[in-house]
Amino acid sequence: MHNKAEGALSYIVLVLGACMVILPVLWMFITAVKSDTEIYQMNGSILPLEVTFTSFMRIWRDYDFALYFRNSLLVTVVAVLVSLIASALTGYGATRFNFKGKSAFLSFILMTQMFPSIMLLVPFYKILSIYGLNNSLVGLCVVYISFTIPFCSWMMVGYYRTIPVEIDESAAIDGASSIQTFLRITLPLVRPGLVSSAIYAFITCWNEYMFAAILIMNDKMKTAAVAIAEMNGYYRIAWNDMMAASLVASVPLI
Repeated sequence: MHNKAEGALSYIVLVLGACMVILPVLWMFITAVKSDTEIYQMNGSILPLEVTFTSFMRIWRDYDFALYFRNSLLVTVVAVLVSLIASALTGYGATRFNFKGKSAFLSFILMTQMFPSIMLLVPFYKILSIYGLNNSLVGLCVVYISFTIPFCSWMMVGYYRTIPVEIDESAAIDGASSIQTFLRITLPLVRPGLVSSAIYAFITCWNEYMFAAILIMNDKMKTAAVAIAEMNGYYRIAWNDMMAASLVASVPLI
């Protein structure tokens, strides 16, 4: 009986937690399906009196959201792929080979995560300007990659440490090279680490706003996060359009 009570209490807590997570998304959807007239009504109802999907159609037609969505997807996918390749190689090298300065190198990777990103804004702006990468998606990819590689590398080091070195030694005895051992034996064993790193990198890049808003001036190269924020006009805030765009932008994360 005691176990059943604990189980019921656990489910109640989980349901309440799930409702807390779902509530903001539900509020976004309710706002998105309201009409323009109902959005700006004083003392309006919480639930929409008339359900309309005009906002979802308008973000593609009037705001060119497809272009911004594509820009975000392109930059994020490139940054995630480069980060996964670099972190997979970094983790393997740091756990399988001994070299001078190894401890300092790992400590340096960890230290890069201790500085707030706002401190790096001016240096990044100047460096990208020098190399002609400012106001370009390539430059934004470089910035995002520099954010994600250190943390992903540290995660991969932890996953590689769970794989016994004896597996690599057995492969070497059978005649496998270090590259073959990495690709065919060790890398498949750390797939959970790759997935975790990919999720972290994707969320970080997809939700990033500050660097995208400052480094990108061309309207055709803005990301979805910047486009959603710019729906907040000076004289009018299109809440239904903003919520519709936010829901669409959250689909890749989900």
